Parts: sequence; structure tokens; C-alpha cells
Amino acid sequence: MKKEENHSMAQRGIKYKMNLAFYLMTVLPLLVCAYIVSNYVLPLAGLKLDIVITMLITLFIAVVGFFIVKQIIDRILSVNIEAKLILAGDVKREVKVDYKDEIGELGQALNALTQRIRGDMDELKGYGEKSSKIDLQIHKRILILSNLLEISSLISHGDKLDNVLKFTAEKSRVLANSDIAYFFIKEGGSETFYLKAKDGPNSEHLSEMRFTSEDRIFNRLILRNQPLIVDDENPLPRELADGFLENFKLSSTLALPVILKGKLVGILGIGNRAQNIAYKKDDKELLELFTKQIAIAVENDILLQRLKELEIRDPLTGLYNETFIRNRLEEEIKRAIIYRRPCAFILLNIDNFREFQRKFGSLEAEAVLKKTAALILHSFTEVDRTARIADNEFAIVLPEKNKRQAFQTAEEVRKKIEAYFIKEYSSDKRLTASGGVSENPLDGVNAQELFTKAKDALNFAKTQGKNQVSIIAYKI
Repeated sequence: MKKEENHSMAQRGIKYKMNLAFYLMTVLPLLVCAYIVSNYVLPLAGLKLDIVITMLITLFIAVVGFFIVKQIIDRILSVNIEAKLILAGDVKREVKVDYKDEIGELGQALNALTQRIRGDMDELKGYGEKSSKIDLQIHKRILILSNLLEISSLISHGDKLDNVLKFTAEKSRVLANSDIAYFFIKEGGSETFYLKAKDGPNSEHLSEMRFTSEDRIFNRLILRNQPLIVDDENPLPRELADGFLENFKLSSTLALPVILKGKLVGILGIGNRAQNIAYKKDDKELLELFTKQIAIAVENDILLQRLKELEIRDPLTGLYNETFIRNRLEEEIKRAIIYRRPCAFILLNIDNFREFQRKFGSLEAEAVLKKTAALILHSFTEVDRTARIADNEFAIVLPEKNKRQAFQTAEEVRKKIEAYFIKEYSSDKRLTASGGVSENPLDGVNAQELFTKAKDALNFAKTQGKNQVSIIAYKI
């Protein structure tokens, strides 16, 4: 059986066909022609009908052999062309297989090869898409890490809490591809939350919002420190959805608690106005990272505030700071009331200081403040207390002195400042000072009242041409 199959395959092979074609085109026609010539042409030297028929049959056989060879060559050329096109990149092409011979087997092998190439290319395309997704994930995580480091830098450099929160809200919105981002903070010791930072267009309406633990939307988040997710997969009850849409003007939101030492201090959230939003695990993880940074920033701000309360000296001039001078003034007023003695208060302000700072720079401005502070400090006794309470403003508490005595002392200091800076070669550097004086109990019975009266008197001196001290507390 195998021998018969092999024999039939050989008959269908190119080698067999080529041999047959060769015999038909060359050997057989030549033999026939030789036979005719030798038996009929030469002996008779003429042509007969049977000779012509024999020659035509011979010619027909040769033509048939030619067409067999042409068919084989055309099929080989067709496979060659298809192979070149596939090699050029058109792997979707297939070789048409009409006969089960060597050329047909070659076509089938070529088709199988191109099919395998297409499979490999599809697999590579799949790998490429996976690689692109991985690259996007890596890029996003690098971007998140970069922003976290930038937030950490702001915190470590002692930047204001408002700036840190605003930056965090902005990055939360951008990285989560949301319409707005918001941060609500707990107000003092109460249970009320108010907006501390926001980012995104048309988010001004959030500024006036207030809510407590009784708010049904944020109730679970506030009481259980659990995330709030409002989207297509987690809709609010109908009675709450209308209120949420009206107040927040959002269709969806993702909000997470900011926990500091086990206590809820704020709520960070993102929101979208479009429908068909479903928040992913990545969005939640992103906000979790930012909530931890916010907790650090809030704790750092609390520590800084406590530190400021403990500090009593201005780091630039060495004088006392505003917190200390206010407390000291309050104490001296109480003592003065008990012993029925006067207590005066002076505010001094360097004229045109901001213009000077803009023109000559911070270093020159700091040098002026240090020198002015030294002139003030050496003009008062150890009983008196001097402080720098603003960029270019100084305060002095004078126990046991009335307004007239304080006015004379303030005038002496003003003249010293004028005399010192008048030596400058540039007129823009010839600084002066203005002052205001108040006294207990004539102008007030507590520190805030004396501060206010002295400030009013200082403003009055400014309006009267500067470089003078006033005891008249007209409000300007």
C-alpha cells in the first residue's frame, strides 16, 4: 500500500513531470523525426500524407510538453512572487495551492510560515501594548513620587500650610484627572469642617460650605474614618443625591479622611461633573498618599505654631516679638491698675521702608532694621521692653511712664534715627521714622486697646507728613 502511494506521489511530482516534458519535447520528437527521415524522406525523396500526419502529431506532442513546462515554471514564479511580497512585510498574503506536488508543498510550507509569523507579530503586538501600559504606570508612579517629594520639600522648608494644601489639591486633581479637588479641615476644637484648599475651574461655590458629623453624606467618613465613594457603581440614595449635586455641583466624588494621631483633622477629595465615572483602586491609593503628606503638613504647622508661642525673640533684630510684647503689655497694664500707676506704649514705623526694600534689596533692608533696632534698644532702660512686631514696625512698653514722658522718649529715638541715616550719600537711603503713643488708662484698659490707639496715632503722624510722633489718636 505504501509503495502504491509513493508511486502515485512520484507521478504527481515535479521531477516526473519535468522528465515527461523533456521526453515529450526532445527525445520522442527527435526519434520520430529520425525514423521518418530515415525510412521515408531519404529513400523516396518526397513527402506523403502519413508523413505529414506523423510530423503534426510529433509537433503536437512537443507543444504539450512545452505547456507542461510553462505551467510548472509559472507556478514556481508565482510562489517566488508571493515569497518576495511576504518578505517585504505583507504577511497577510497566502500562496494559492492547486496541486499536491512539490510546489504545492512549498506553498503550504510558506503559508504555515507566514501564519506563524502573523501569530508571532500578534503576540509581539500584545507584548507591546502591555509594555506601553507598564510604561504609563511607571511614568505615573514616577510623577506621583516627584510630587510627593516636592510636597515634602515644601514641608521641610517650613512653607505655609495654605501653600502646601493648595499645591496638594492641585496635584490631586491633575494626577487623578478630575474636575476639582478639595480639602476640608476641622475648625479649631469644634466638629465643623470648612474649606481650606481647592483647585479646579468653577469651584468657588465650595468656599462657603460647612458641614459636621451630622451631615449624612460625610457621616460615615467622619465617624468611622472610611472613604466616601460616589460614582456609577456606588450611587447615593435618592434623597441624598439631590443635595449632593446641589451643594457640590458634582456627579461623583472620592473623599478620604486625613488622620493625625488617630484623630480626623480633615477630608481630601476629588470630584467630577461628568456621568459614567467609576473610581479605580489607583485613585484611592493616590489620595491615600496625599492624605499622609497632608497629615504631616498639618502636624508640622501645629508644631510651628506652638514653637512661635514659645519663642519670645525676633531672630533678625534680637528684640522681643509681638506675642511677648502683647503679653507683657497686658501684665504691665494689670499691675498699673492695681497700683494706680501709668503705663505707656509706643509704636514706631520706618517711613518709606517698602520702597527702600524694592529699590535696594532685602540685604540692605535687613541692615536698616538691625541698625534701627540697636538705636531703639539703647534708648530705653532695662525696665522698658522693646519688640519688633512687623517688617518695619517696633513696639515699646514703658512701665511707670505717662503719655508725655513716652512722647519725649519717642521723639528722642526718632531724632536718633533721622540723624543716623541723614549721613547716607543717596537721598533715597536717608530714612526717617514716625510714631504713635498711647497710655493706660487714658487710651484703654487692656493691651488691644492701647495697641489700637497707638496705631491710630501712628497713622495720623503718617498723614501729617511722616518723620514725627503723635499722641493724637485720630482715626484716619
